[in-house]
Amino acid sequence: MEAPKTVPPVRTSVTVFERIEQESPAAISTLDKLDIEKAPGVNLDDRLRMVPGFSLFRRNSSITANPTTQGVSLRGVGSTGASRTLVLWDGVPLNDPFGGWIYWTRVPAEEIERSEVTRGATTSLFGDRTMSGSVALFTRPAEPLRLSIGMEGGNLGTVQPSAGFSHVVGKFGFSGFFRAFDTDGYLIVPKERAGSVDTPANVRFAAGAFKTDYSTAVQRLSLKIDILAEERANGTPLQTNSTGLGTLSGNYSRDFGTMSLGLTGYHSREQYHQSFSTIAADRNSERLTSFQSVPSTAFGGGGYLKGRPGRFNWTVGSDVQNVDGVSNETVITNGLPSGLRTGGGTQTQRGIFAQGDARFGKLQVFFGSREQFAGRAGNFYQPSAGLAYGKGPWRWRASSYRSFRAPTLNELYREFRAGNTTTQANANLRPEKLWAVESGLDYHAESFTIRAGGFYQEVSDLITNVTLSSSSTAIVRQRQNAAAATIRGMEAELDKRIRQVRFQSSYLFADSRFATGERVPQVAKHQGSAQATWYRSGKYGTLVTLGMRSTGLQFEDDRNTYAQLLPGYALLQLSVRQELRKGLAATLGMENLAGRRILTGYTPFPQTGGPLMFRVGLRWDGRI
Repeated sequence: MEAPKTVPPVRTSVTVFERIEQESPAAISTLDKLDIEKAPGVNLDDRLRMVPGFSLFRRNSSITANPTTQGVSLRGVGSTGASRTLVLWDGVPLNDPFGGWIYWTRVPAEEIERSEVTRGATTSLFGDRTMSGSVALFTRPAEPLRLSIGMEGGNLGTVQPSAGFSHVVGKFGFSGFFRAFDTDGYLIVPKERAGSVDTPANVRFAAGAFKTDYSTAVQRLSLKIDILAEERANGTPLQTNSTGLGTLSGNYSRDFGTMSLGLTGYHSREQYHQSFSTIAADRNSERLTSFQSVPSTAFGGGGYLKGRPGRFNWTVGSDVQNVDGVSNETVITNGLPSGLRTGGGTQTQRGIFAQGDARFGKLQVFFGSREQFAGRAGNFYQPSAGLAYGKGPWRWRASSYRSFRAPTLNELYREFRAGNTTTQANANLRPEKLWAVESGLDYHAESFTIRAGGFYQEVSDLITNVTLSSSSTAIVRQRQNAAAATIRGMEAELDKRIRQVRFQSSYLFADSRFATGERVPQVAKHQGSAQATWYRSGKYGTLVTLGMRSTGLQFEDDRNTYAQLLPGYALLQLSVRQELRKGLAATLGMENLAGRRILTGYTPFPQTGGPLMFRVGLRWDGRI
């Protein structure tokens, strides 16, 4: 492997998909293929945690977290399981259509060419779920006769086989991947307090995709299908869940002289199953309380027309999404079915938008406008505006914008349990709304980049889990539009290369509070990461990365009860990649090197994160 000779330049444009990009005053963090590979973690969510402010609803890894808690948050906006961040994979939403969370097991980190994390809704290109920003993932392009095969194994009975391929025949490209994973998992409660019903939480899954591309000098057509089958044990024998889903999608782009056209469309089907139980206070017995079956379907698409880059750039378009889903819950009493609760419906959203920028010497002016028709949630106008001024290696940027998030069908109609904590649905939820201003300064040189900025955000009708009652044995919460909240913060990123060593660090300060003064649950005021990577080039290259990520204290509940305080922590991680011959490498990944115990939540029993985890493997990736 060859060591990078420079640090990457600061990215100034947002990629919608394929050839459609638009300049933006946003703070964009780009992770290339090497950045993704050198960060340890089974799934992509653990690798993206190195980006300032990136977090899931809880501190758990997606290895053991229930899928309904895997919503993404940026900049301390927080989440309730449903993402307040839009995640796109090759231009198609990854957000679950029914609940808004992300199945990170769908995405193979080794087959991702790059990731763009845009903090803040600084453009009007995207609508619902972009309150705190967007994450765009892009699959590796097809190459002639490329084959990758990998096998990893580690402690906790972990096994992960994977394979990928691609080939190019004339104007056609073909690519695909397969990945499976199985682990015995680990206890998610303190070992010394575990009862006889406490068993390791774990996941086993199989995921795959196949993609066909047709490309010429002026046009490109891509068709992709991806599928996922996943089963999880959630910490006791009676608490399990499983998911089966598939998505068929297509993208088309074409250049017409001074303009470019882009079209995208997708259709998804999903079946989700979940069982719930009540656990005795001594944790030596449990009782099945309900079983849920949640089928859902979604289709959507968009069209984009972009002017050729020049002094004045613009993109106009329209998009639509339709979601249909229902939660069928069988209530269990004394081991027998005793009732049925059903809730669900259909959501249709449509949006029209325009985004542009104009250059006046070294000054660049940005402007955007979107009208979103969100069905029963009403209509919402989403404007954005910004400035950027560049001189030499410096770039100053500032922007202001509005954004929103409509409540999901999950929040409106589905009740769920986590241990002995019940969270009730609320069919009367209103959309969340956010207004924000931000400003930042970027400096880029050949071997040094630093970015820093501050932001202020006001959120109204924030949907959060409001505590209705709480005791040592049970907690009852309900999703409600809480009082308004404000988030004041600052963020910084540093990237420095010294010969064969590259240093990267990031920091986020986010004071996220309700108008009444309490801190927003599950949001830490301080988050940071740092890593050092050593490269040795040559015939058999070596890559060693030692990293740390840390999070300050945060509260589990909206009342900021100190009995449910989650202390801060810092985790060390190590990644090693050693080439054995051209195309063949040995790998080592270690997470939580010090084996530190992390509190991740209360149900009301304390929940803990992962212990020391390691994996070793072999991977072939090259031409055949």
